[in-house]
Amino acid sequence: MPSSTSLPANPIDREAVRDRVNAALAAFMDGRSTLLAGISPQLGPVSEALRDFLLDGGKRLRPAFCYWGWRGAGGSADHPGIADAAAALELLQASALVHDDLMDRSDTRRGLPSVHRRFEGLHRENGWRGDREQYGASAAVLLGDLLLIWCDELFQSSGLPDDAVRAAKPVFDLMRTEVMVGQYLDVLEPVAGDSADAGALDRAQTVLHYKSAKYTIERPLQVGALLAGAGPGLVEAYGAFGLPLGEAFQLRDDLLGVFGDPAVTGKPAGDDLREGKRTLLVAHAMRGLSPADARHLDERLGAADLAAEEIPVLRGLVERSGAADRVERRIEELLEQSLAALDAAPLADGPARPALLALAEAATIRKH
Repeated sequence: MPSSTSLPANPIDREAVRDRVNAALAAFMDGRSTLLAGISPQLGPVSEALRDFLLDGGKRLRPAFCYWGWRGAGGSADHPGIADAAAALELLQASALVHDDLMDRSDTRRGLPSVHRRFEGLHRENGWRGDREQYGASAAVLLGDLLLIWCDELFQSSGLPDDAVRAAKPVFDLMRTEVMVGQYLDVLEPVAGDSADAGALDRAQTVLHYKSAKYTIERPLQVGALLAGAGPGLVEAYGAFGLPLGEAFQLRDDLLGVFGDPAVTGKPAGDDLREGKRTLLVAHAMRGLSPADARHLDERLGAADLAAEEIPVLRGLVERSGAADRVERRIEELLEQSLAALDAAPLADGPARPALLALAEAATIRKH
């Protein structure tokens, strides 16, 4: 058994699962594009935008954890239905990202225009009447909602046995509720939260758990397990492994949002600072700075008039606070905790354990 301090080289072909999920998404989108074309030729740009958004990138981590949760519970490697069920998680992720980019006023996603910016451009190119920003925002809301509808449709029509889908559906639905309320709490914090009060760290931790940690790893694992007929013991073990790993994943994302290389991440430098995200990294930074510096970070974080030249200044404050080092140490602690839980998990014999170890590495030791 590999120790929790040493992640092995990946013995599993990660691309094989990714390719199956991509094929499932492509086939599903073929059907949905035909449906939209039958409604109106004006929906061509909708089909094109959603195909581009779904099929031109993404790590496919959530489908991968769902698939290996299934395999760890004894699910067949060859059942075609698991690829469709896992791909449904990517439709949910796409829905969340379309809405998230709109709320954060993000210009890009994976190096391409975000959906609301894409439809603003469509409005401008065609010389249409009215407010193009409002049109882009309206399109993004509707397309995100459409993806959310489709994720349920693909999950329910995966071809897996009806009793298996019924067993997993409550956790699938809980996951969708958790990510939406987590997103709301994330939107609430910059306008109603006080970064100087004692509850700021706890609130940031709650957002981290529900917007990302549970949704990225714990729930996909548990959905996969339940689809394969797992009992409570394995479902609980996947929680013990997945929740700390999901937290570590989001903390790595927080670091990348401030210090990541735009050429690698596909997002502008310091994007989280521009968007004003009150992450756990920022909450720790507030407590490591002098009162004057903390007040400056608090006031300029996400300011509507934040200039590009201010981003390095704010990044320097976060770095000087010691928060980045603290978050790096916390990622290591969480990874140790997660891998210890995986060591003890009652997985079925086969490749699931080394695959999950490799996914843990991919989720926490990454550059984008």
